[in-house]
Amino acid sequence: MKKYISVLRIRFLNGLQYRAAALGGLATQFAWGGMLVLLYRAFYQADPTQFPMTMQQTAAYIWLQQAFLALLMNWQMDNEPFEMISNGNIAYELTRPISLYGLWFMRNVGLRASKAALRCLPVMLFAMLLPAPYGLALPELSWRLPAFVLSMAMAMCLAISVAMLEYATSFWTISAQGVRIVTQTACDLLSGQLLPIPFMPPALQFVVKLLPFGYMQDVPLRIYSGSLSGWEAAGQMGAQAAWLAAMMALGMWMMRRALKRVVAQGG
Repeated sequence: MKKYISVLRIRFLNGLQYRAAALGGLATQFAWGGMLVLLYRAFYQADPTQFPMTMQQTAAYIWLQQAFLALLMNWQMDNEPFEMISNGNIAYELTRPISLYGLWFMRNVGLRASKAALRCLPVMLFAMLLPAPYGLALPELSWRLPAFVLSMAMAMCLAISVAMLEYATSFWTISAQGVRIVTQTACDLLSGQLLPIPFMPPALQFVVKLLPFGYMQDVPLRIYSGSLSGWEAAGQMGAQAAWLAAMMALGMWMMRRALKRVVAQGG
């Protein structure tokens, strides 16, 4: 484990250097989060009884989404493996005495954690200063915060496991552009990024529950906001853990199969 922890630490410290980019991202997240809250406010003022979540829960969902954007988004991934596969530098990675899957996985953890560390706290503090029901409040029940942290960790790992499938697929396709476009579109539509899953039509919610994308973001945000409680929250976290194990197992299998006949392109 020391090798993997060292990889994570190096990538985390490297990511902390991009403070100017983090400041630019913060300005965007403040503006985008505020715009979404005001948009939902307009709908809630028309008839709040027609919505599956309260305005306070929806506002918390939005601000948490902005605070942990770097942890949960599929497009927040390390692009270096794609370049290595296409230019032949993957040969250098294969000489390292470490699992390629574990190496790339921990690099992504470090990258996402470093970006979130620079943006998470300012966004949450800003949201907590806003008046109810447009801001972010601490969970009322004591169990929600540790459940949120655990679910958030699984959501991040699930998002990375999907990225690992994209890496593995690139061994056959060489160019990952098509796979990335399809995967990122599916993640945005079905994870709760564009619209919280409870707001979706029942038929679409049924489809989402059969796929892993909803567990990459929706579950931890709804646990914190209070939209998920009790056994329902426990069941969703159990499904989240099952999908994480399945996606990681699939990624490792695809990676092993790809490396059996890997061909280094370029010099």
